[in-house]
Amino acid sequence: MHRPAPIGRRDFIRVASSVGLGAGFGLRPSEVFAAVERSVEGTPEIAEFHLSIDRHGFTVGERSTHAPMISGSIPGPLLRLREGQEAVIHVTNHLDEVSSIHWHGLLLPFDQDGVPGFSYEGIPPGETFTYRFPVRQAGSYWYHSHSGTQEQEGMYAPLVIDPAGEDPVRYDRDYSIVLSDWTDEDPMTVLRNLKGNGAYYNYAKRTLPQFVGGLFDDAGATFDDRAMWGQMRMDPTDIADVTGATYTYLLNGTSAADNWTGLFEPGERVRLRFVNAAAMSFFDVKIPGLRMTVVQADGQDVEPVWVDEFRIGVAETYDVVVEPEAGQAYTIFAQSMDRSGYARGTLAEREGLEGEIPPMDPRPYRSMADMPGMEDHAGHDMSDMDSEHDMSNMEGEMDHAAMGHSAESMDLRRLRYEDLQALEPNRDTREPTRDVEIRLTGDMERYFWTLNGKKLSQSDPIELHVGERVRLLMTNETMMEHPMHLHGVFMELQNGAHPAFAPRKHTIIVPPNQTVEAHLTYEDPGPWAFHCHLLFHMMTGMFARFEVAPARSAEESASSKENA
Repeated sequence: MHRPAPIGRRDFIRVASSVGLGAGFGLRPSEVFAAVERSVEGTPEIAEFHLSIDRHGFTVGERSTHAPMISGSIPGPLLRLREGQEAVIHVTNHLDEVSSIHWHGLLLPFDQDGVPGFSYEGIPPGETFTYRFPVRQAGSYWYHSHSGTQEQEGMYAPLVIDPAGEDPVRYDRDYSIVLSDWTDEDPMTVLRNLKGNGAYYNYAKRTLPQFVGGLFDDAGATFDDRAMWGQMRMDPTDIADVTGATYTYLLNGTSAADNWTGLFEPGERVRLRFVNAAAMSFFDVKIPGLRMTVVQADGQDVEPVWVDEFRIGVAETYDVVVEPEAGQAYTIFAQSMDRSGYARGTLAEREGLEGEIPPMDPRPYRSMADMPGMEDHAGHDMSDMDSEHDMSNMEGEMDHAAMGHSAESMDLRRLRYEDLQALEPNRDTREPTRDVEIRLTGDMERYFWTLNGKKLSQSDPIELHVGERVRLLMTNETMMEHPMHLHGVFMELQNGAHPAFAPRKHTIIVPPNQTVEAHLTYEDPGPWAFHCHLLFHMMTGMFARFEVAPARSAEESASSKENA
């Protein structure tokens, strides 16, 4: 497979168009300003918004229901800020339950982060909470509820922060592309189904006839394979916990049949700001006939790289630039990782045009080759690994985006984490002085997920200090990918790039049976959440607390070094 080719940054010196609130979401201005009231009385240094949390009717295909949403739409309205401003955002909760808004990926004081139990107690019914924080960064982000299952039910929205100075990316117009998964079931029913049977939504599970057929081909290998997967309490078709058996996949709140459309003029460079706001679904994204240039990951500029396809995990964001040709309509195609369905939209010169919808790729299957070291563990119960277990033989070269693609054509250029390199050097390039090791643990069969074998209520906080340089080692002892999100700081992913140019991410996918290393330095004290962003993994216990104290004095630092 060819690796994506890097592009010289001089090819991407910007002349970016400035679009107003919501314009990049593909809405008519009347629709945008009906959804959000923006104050015009403040100075340009203050960006003030009024959001409401309400329950409204929502239709997917021919099915209608009521759902909690932000300012009357799913996704909620695009908020557009500028680096250096002060954001003042009034959120009124009209639900009959506590709600919240978390500003995903933003660097801000902990009491503005929007996580009940960490930042505050949430927004009670009938009350308004005003978030106020300095806008210290630029890039594509999103915001969502951090209360119960409200995120799954529809409370998520895109957020774009324009840079204070020159944008390194040249583009003529931009659209936010919000991917999500929608279920007509009550999310708590979905969770109960999973607790009763972790494979409840896995309609692709191997059948008895397939097992019998394997016996005729190679009985010994078939029995060994069956035993190994049985010991791991998993099936090779366990790609996603929740699938198209209950999910409809949405792009900007519309189903594939409804075909969201973004318009372009010939000769324009179009920036697409992809957000994975799904509760449980990874997507593989491509635009047949258009090569994409990745220019940003998790809101942070990266050295531009050409790709034909990329995988976007839950809570990640990627910005790409495309150059559509006159007379063409292009399909934005986002198929779920398990191939149980897809979301799609269209780029075209006028409404009503459609590009060809490609067939979904073959359904993937896990194999021992996908999980380095597992062939050595047949007959062992992987759910009982303890903290002394040696994971060193489980590290490998798993392709972040090609996982599950073994049956597909390898002609596509797919983004890998190894391809990401920060456009500008990281501010802190010191070597870490402390290791924090976290094991991602759980059991698919009994459906519970933990960190270091403990739920949040059972675990002690991870204590750090502002300014402390930390090496975070995340070891995945499960058979599932986990998108791990750390609040209040960017993790510098150690992906083989020079450490000074390690890509900064707020969410990192940790593949099965691998250890991923990231470096970080907190600048803001407070309690910060760390969790898997698969909603039902987080809800069942894959959650921890980072307690970041103010910076140590010189005397304390010297004493700490002596004790170490």
